[in-house]
Amino acid sequence: MTTHAVPRAPTATSADLDAARLLLSRMGLSAEDLLASPTARPPVPTFAEYIPIVSAAVTDGTRRVYGSYWNRILDHWGDRHLDEPTPSQIKQLVEHVKVNVVARRNARGGRSAGEHLIAALRCVYRHAEDDNLINAADNPARKVAKPRRLPSTRRAVADTRLNEINHVAATTGNDPALDSLILRLHTETACRRGGALALRPQDLDPAQCLIFLREKGETVRWQPVSPTLMTHLQQHATDRRAPRAGQLLRYVNGRPITSRRYDHLWTRLGKHLPWVATQQISTHWLRHTTLTWVERNFGYAVAHGFAGHTDDGGDAGTTTTYIRATVEEVAAALAALTGEPHPLS
Repeated sequence: MTTHAVPRAPTATSADLDAARLLLSRMGLSAEDLLASPTARPPVPTFAEYIPIVSAAVTDGTRRVYGSYWNRILDHWGDRHLDEPTPSQIKQLVEHVKVNVVARRNARGGRSAGEHLIAALRCVYRHAEDDNLINAADNPARKVAKPRRLPSTRRAVADTRLNEINHVAATTGNDPALDSLILRLHTETACRRGGALALRPQDLDPAQCLIFLREKGETVRWQPVSPTLMTHLQQHATDRRAPRAGQLLRYVNGRPITSRRYDHLWTRLGKHLPWVATQQISTHWLRHTTLTWVERNFGYAVAHGFAGHTDDGGDAGTTTTYIRATVEEVAAALAALTGEPHPLS
């Protein structure tokens, strides 16, 4: 009877062991990790269960931007688990949102809605990764590219047009003093709407004519203002009984304004100035106007500082580390813009 020898497993050489150790080292593992039992992941929640958790963990600004898109995700996928949607299904949802977006005159085929939906999903999945609910490699939102952002149609407003805007604001409406103050605040500081709404009486430094702005991305800065604007901001806070730690901009009855005041203001301006409505001029156009003037007259570094832009990301951001403008240089630009001397310039 013929017997067949059972083949023996090859014996690992020292070179094989060295290669295995090197591979484990590069993977950040040890031999003990291979022997340990795998850690059980917590069950993956549904979107309806997890989005409220993410919403409570982000800033008010992030919640305001993504909230409506999270609601759309809940409408379509509320009962689905986070690990169920595929990149293709996310693309289908993006196209659905783009097609069904509310059409406006400045609409661009729903590109902005698609971009924000993907960003809202990435925010959810980023938190899921941090909570060890999914692996980064299994994150489907990472595999869907955002629509390419088109150049903005906003531009600087001509001086004559800006004068028209200020004249109508000061001569119409139920609170022209408030509206004129809002426009001057944005024109002098190029601040965003959120920065103006967050301004408090305690953020005013009358001695140096500086205001403390808190804007998106939790950025903060001391921004120079003219002595005239500082006087009106202080008077406004006093007349309308603004608490020192409360919102500064208020109605005559002392109630804080909201973003709705901006909407009503530009709607009224559009009724008196048809070109405002046609081009859909908004407060952000004032930011473009001021920063364009500063850049043309004082250069990129001063405009960068005037705008309150941060230095993170990209080669341009790295360069500004070395050419960052001082608050005195920003004050000098403001003095030239307003025609008023500034304490810091």
